[in-house]
Amino acid sequence: MTQPTPTRAFLGSFTSAGGRGVIATVVDPGTGALTETGVSDVVADPSYLTLGTVDGRPVLYAVSETSEGGVAAFEVEDGKPRALGGRVPVCGASPTHLSVVEGHILTANYGSGSLSVLPIAADGAPGPVSGVLQFDGSGPDPDRQHGPHAHQVVPDPSGRWVLAVDLGTDTVHVCVLHAERGELTAHRRTALRPGTGPRHLAFHPDGRHAYVLNELEPTVTICRWDAEEGLLEPVAEAPVLPEGTEGRSYPSELAVAHDGRWLWVANRGHDSIAVLSLDDSGERAELVTTVPCGGRWPRDLVLDASGERLYAANERSGDVTWFTVDPATGVPERAGSFPAPAVSRVVFG
Repeated sequence: MTQPTPTRAFLGSFTSAGGRGVIATVVDPGTGALTETGVSDVVADPSYLTLGTVDGRPVLYAVSETSEGGVAAFEVEDGKPRALGGRVPVCGASPTHLSVVEGHILTANYGSGSLSVLPIAADGAPGPVSGVLQFDGSGPDPDRQHGPHAHQVVPDPSGRWVLAVDLGTDTVHVCVLHAERGELTAHRRTALRPGTGPRHLAFHPDGRHAYVLNELEPTVTICRWDAEEGLLEPVAEAPVLPEGTEGRSYPSELAVAHDGRWLWVANRGHDSIAVLSLDDSGERAELVTTVPCGGRWPRDLVLDASGERLYAANERSGDVTWFTVDPATGVPERAGSFPAPAVSRVVFG
């Protein structure tokens, strides 16, 4: 019998906190276990990664989450990450997220509250910044919301729009990428409840709903998404921690089941994965339970391509823990872990 080909996973980590940089692994299709195949520490603090394709070959992109901010590209075809050129400045401070859209790299620059656009060259390497979109405003939290803090930038499922989540101003910005000139322009702002501190969003498989995870309050904001108008409309909120939970917790990442039945959230501080059930409309979410994340300070939470396993990147305990998801209940069960100091990101490809 032919065995399925193992998939690959790439891990990002904070080199300034003892991380090893970018780690390449293969994933055992039967168990979900990770096995290291290569590592690169040539870029400082590659905290967030994403994959793109150039001439049919995969290229891994990483932000360099430093005060001066940068991005880098890596060849990964043979399982050993090799930098394509050097780190390229993003003209923004402390980028925390990036996406590849229409031949460009888009970065969300947390420190400067801006988005940057960098064209991708023929060899897959990022070119110089071609555009910067600066946000403004503030929020009620004097420590975390003194100014804009762009935390994520993602394309919508239709490919017509780019959405940016701004923790500092309790806003999701809807933008347009003008690929021909490498620039972003603002289209619309969606205001969320003041002080919630939105961090990341994820779309429902129907493409008509989005879930915005809030960092400063342990909640998720449920939104309708109109791809024709580029309009995001908040309709409800749901808690991601049980009522009466003591101590501060900072939700970090969310994942939506491929069939739209479940929503999972990583909670830093509480060190848990929350399981929320979604109704058929996609507009009601109910907290079912929480389970331990398998470590401390889960910064990333990723569902694999099969939809059967979740992977948590536990930054402070230095490990990636994987879980098998019960399809009937949505509850993850711990299945194993892989050591990765100061790990912050898992991406499959």
